[in-house]
Amino acid sequence: MPQLEHVPYGYQAANATATTNTNVQLQSISGNFSFTFEALRPGLFRTTFTSPKHLLTPHRATAVPKSTLDNANSNLVSSSATSKSFAVENVTASVDWASGLPLVSLTLPGHDAPMHTDLPNRSYVADGTGVAHYTRYNNNTLHLGLGEKPAPMDLSNRHFVLSATDSFGYDVHRTDPMYKHIPLLINATPDGCVGIFSTSHARGFYSVGSEMDGMWGRFKVYRQDYGGLEEYLIVGKTLKDVVGIYADLVGYPMLVPRWAFGYLAGGMKYSMLDEPRASDALMEFAGKLKKHDIPCSGFQMSSGYTVAETEPKTRNVFTWNRHRFPDPKGFIDAFHKEGIRLIANVKPYVLGSHPEYGKLKDAGAFFTDSLTLAPAEARLWSAGGGESGVGGHIDFTSKAGYRWWYEGIRELKRLGIDCIWNDNNEYTVPHDGWQCELTEPSVIRDSSNKYGKEIGFWGRALNTELMGKSSHDASLEVEPEQRPFVLTRSATAGTLRYCASAWSGDNVTSWDGMKGANALSLTAGMCLMQCYGHDIGGFEGSQPSPELLVRWCQQGIYSPRFAINCYKTSPENNTVGDVIEPWMYEETTGLVRDIIKRRYELIPYLYSLALESHQSATPPQRWTGWGYESDPEVWDNKIITDGETQYWLGDALLVGGVFEAGAQSAKMYLPSCPTDPDTQYLDLNNEPQTYYTAGQWVNVPAKWTDSIPVLAKIGTAIPVGRAEQVLSAGETQNPANLPLDEYRGVEIFPPENSSNGKVFANTWYEDDGVSPPPARISVFEIRYETTETQVLVQYEEKLQSGFRPAWNELDIILPVGDERTVNFNGKEMTRLKEDGKQRAHFQGVFERGK
Repeated sequence: MPQLEHVPYGYQAANATATTNTNVQLQSISGNFSFTFEALRPGLFRTTFTSPKHLLTPHRATAVPKSTLDNANSNLVSSSATSKSFAVENVTASVDWASGLPLVSLTLPGHDAPMHTDLPNRSYVADGTGVAHYTRYNNNTLHLGLGEKPAPMDLSNRHFVLSATDSFGYDVHRTDPMYKHIPLLINATPDGCVGIFSTSHARGFYSVGSEMDGMWGRFKVYRQDYGGLEEYLIVGKTLKDVVGIYADLVGYPMLVPRWAFGYLAGGMKYSMLDEPRASDALMEFAGKLKKHDIPCSGFQMSSGYTVAETEPKTRNVFTWNRHRFPDPKGFIDAFHKEGIRLIANVKPYVLGSHPEYGKLKDAGAFFTDSLTLAPAEARLWSAGGGESGVGGHIDFTSKAGYRWWYEGIRELKRLGIDCIWNDNNEYTVPHDGWQCELTEPSVIRDSSNKYGKEIGFWGRALNTELMGKSSHDASLEVEPEQRPFVLTRSATAGTLRYCASAWSGDNVTSWDGMKGANALSLTAGMCLMQCYGHDIGGFEGSQPSPELLVRWCQQGIYSPRFAINCYKTSPENNTVGDVIEPWMYEETTGLVRDIIKRRYELIPYLYSLALESHQSATPPQRWTGWGYESDPEVWDNKIITDGETQYWLGDALLVGGVFEAGAQSAKMYLPSCPTDPDTQYLDLNNEPQTYYTAGQWVNVPAKWTDSIPVLAKIGTAIPVGRAEQVLSAGETQNPANLPLDEYRGVEIFPPENSSNGKVFANTWYEDDGVSPPPARISVFEIRYETTETQVLVQYEEKLQSGFRPAWNELDIILPVGDERTVNFNGKEMTRLKEDGKQRAHFQGVFERGK
């Protein structure tokens, strides 16, 4: 893009409000630029930089929150005609404009030097139709975020495009941009963290220390193509603090239906088949699941069900191919009787051959081409890999487009579709000048005409958000007693208020791709995409080898979203593609079955982490240093800051991986904490019992026919369920006759010997699995200590009204080789059995209050 930088100099206090303790308002002497800085809440500050030609759009990624400083400890530190400093809960914020332009700095408690500072002489810059913000770069620190960026996790010394595109078959380490547009950048250090979040939907760029020269040194710069700057500065001691404050600002992760944590199948081939018909092929797939004894909770039905029956055979959203699906409602009901939910693919554009194209064109449902003043058309993906046709994107800022989409989603839900899959929603519109309609009431705007209608200014990504809202609200209207479940490929911060789940898009089959995906998961979680995952085995590329398929499944069950979905294109088969199936290799079918069944056992733990995410914004998958910030190794070792080879799943499980063919072990680092010098880890997959002391690198045996490395932190516990699909407590219909969720066990990981009176406390969460907000979450607590011969367990429930668990006993499961007895709430437990992993199961009986 052209560089048209102009640095307005000569600022002075704008008016009397500039004298308030926690607010600065400045006006440039020339150029008519305004600058504001204010504290809103402890840890949250807001900056704007605007002019009459650089306005903030009325509809931004989040509304300005109300100030809640009344009960905060805030005070003015110093003030002069050209500077002001104030402290909020001991975070000192300073604005100095003596040099001619504003310079903001933030200093954390107990520190003399600021952690965040603007770049002198170049801080806030007008750049043509947009703006830029320059800040100092903190060398040798960790930079995280920006929604979804190529691996590794650390973004330091790299340059990124802030936009979204359909990056089919991307390189997980090099492709940029990808699918998400979330301008949140966090700078994390052992001493504290600062996040910067822009609310603009406009395209932009972020150089994270990748630019430097002799005069300016190394710096960070956020460049925004259109509009004025609104940024929130988020300050916290830890990443958890920053992510929590960010969630206070933009909204917490949504409730996800419990069934969505099971195995989600998919593959474009199934719905593309004419012979046998797609509906028959899908029923055959359901039959094979039963034959191979593999549980499955959902199926991602790709857009082949919308392909026209006659030429041109393009995808026509909200239509059904009646040859492939002669009776859509009958098919959906039949699939539900197999216990499988349906996730329907929908795309926010129509090609010229769509039966309602003319109607939508006449109604003003498309953008307007600023060059021709006609409804805007572009080449859009239509059939197979690289195939395209001419059509129009739905303009969700138009009342006609928004409502047409709403009604289409409503009809799918009435047919019985369980989840709406918002796909191809990156809005890769080719021209910034295309005009938005701006007639939809959901779009926040004012009555003036000063803003214009250009999509470059309002932001292409605004349509991604509005598409999510339309899908969400239509789903809720049809099923008001169920939490809406919308899966989205593209996302903004605002989109996540409507879409409960996302994934990393059209990845490629490779060992390297499986490894790099872990870094994307950790980044996604910090940007509040916390029900997130990857297409297991790879969406595009060659078929995985038997070993790679098994390894990827082993890795995938330890993420919030476990889906096997693909589109294996080839020169011979460009439209239908091939599929990955759990039974595709006879020699590995049993291994994959056991892995998937272990996934179902883990659902109570995974679902508990999702409920925790909804309440606290703590991601289920966490960087190795999350909670271990005082361990120097997590900051100094590139393997750890790359985030590709290991991560926490909750507080209990440290998950590693094997990323080379033939490898039978993996190195892992075991983080330590000075407040718990006795921290140990237990290898869950090898015999005899192997305990490791924290603060060291270890080589963990991990044969591909057994498991990837999974270590449990000593003193933790995880709830587990049956190795099969069960009925959520709140479900009122059961067409598949699924069993009740009437079993609950707790795998505990006690110290090898006596805990010397130390009691370990662990909490998990449950609800009915289906109800919409507000959440009614019950709390379950396991406390235990050990002697040389016993494990002493205390169990307590705190149930919300309307939820009564189906289980009446609780199994306590000891690690392999632990021969101690178990005392449960003061009574000796009955030793029930030893499972296939040689773990002892004890059953505790308790009386539940009415």
